[in-house]
Amino acid sequence: MKNRNNIHREDDYLLFKNRLSIKMLLMMGCAILIIIVVYTFIIKDNFANVVVAILDHLVYHDRDQALLAYVKTFKAYEIWLFLIAFSGVLFIIFRRYLNSISGYFKEINRGIDTLVREDAEDIALPPELASTERKINSIRHTLIERKSDAERAEQRKNDLVMYLAHDLKTPLSSVIGYLTLLRDENQISDELRERYLSISLDKAERLEDLINEFFEITRFNLSNITLVYKKINLTRMLEQLAYEFKPMLADKNLKCEFEIQPDILLSCDANKLQRVFDNLLRNAVSYCYENTSIQVAAEQIEDRVRIQIKNEGDTIPKEKLDRIFEQFYRLDISRSSSTGGAGLGLAIAKEIVELHHGQISAHSEKGITCFEVTLPLVGKS
Repeated sequence: MKNRNNIHREDDYLLFKNRLSIKMLLMMGCAILIIIVVYTFIIKDNFANVVVAILDHLVYHDRDQALLAYVKTFKAYEIWLFLIAFSGVLFIIFRRYLNSISGYFKEINRGIDTLVREDAEDIALPPELASTERKINSIRHTLIERKSDAERAEQRKNDLVMYLAHDLKTPLSSVIGYLTLLRDENQISDELRERYLSISLDKAERLEDLINEFFEITRFNLSNITLVYKKINLTRMLEQLAYEFKPMLADKNLKCEFEIQPDILLSCDANKLQRVFDNLLRNAVSYCYENTSIQVAAEQIEDRVRIQIKNEGDTIPKEKLDRIFEQFYRLDISRSSSTGGAGLGLAIAKEIVELHHGQISAHSEKGITCFEVTLPLVGKS
């Protein structure tokens, strides 16, 4: 593959080298022709006859005296005159050759200037610079993509500020409201006080969950995460995790069905991987229809293990599936704080899975949504 790439690079510049070689041959031919003419003119009698004629006509008016002056003045230096003429011809030819090369650099500089100006059209260079043209245009397209990515990241950051204010304000307003009622209501029954306190506690816990999610994604973005590998029983982890979700399942009358191979041993960072399946199960519960089932399946395939979590709910459109693992992206446009988190759970899950050299994907059709995680059985450093 490497040799093929090297051959391809050679072919990229073959036209350029051929053009320069042809120009060099033409200039060398011109130089040889001019030197022959100069040699014939200076060394032979042609130059002498011209000089003698000029001296006879303008100075001496006597051919013998003009010939004697020529012999004393020019004949003794004719070799030097030839060398000077020869050097002058070479300099002119070399200068012309450099001008042809510098023309290519001017074209490249023009292309770079176009790149800096961020013109809408692709950069066009001479055919012999086709490889350079492709590379400059490739850089141009990369810069455009990065600019678009930066603009989208800036927009997501702005959305985050807006969503953060919305998501934090809602439970906080409820906490303040109910605590204010408790403070101002003197004649309040124990039952009502208990209800207000219970609601305030629920909203405060919701507020804590949101704040923890924002801290979590910040930690994953800014820290150099080191995985601590140990061998675990994945089957038991998934069963234990589903057991902990029983209260959430009961709220929507959901069942959790298992189809897991017994005693699947996996080398991983148990704490971080547990966060992955916690987020996936939480997401399944949030968007699952009531009175349905969540299916958890796991099987070992050669040196990898595949885990699937399925739920019945609204089919997710493809354009949303493509963005579902983005930070701060949520399926519900309304951004209701009562459904799901701040749009960080799946982004965190994706990052953890990829740190384990695995893959995570989502599929949704005919009312069934499936999240699939594939991990190597043996951890990789």
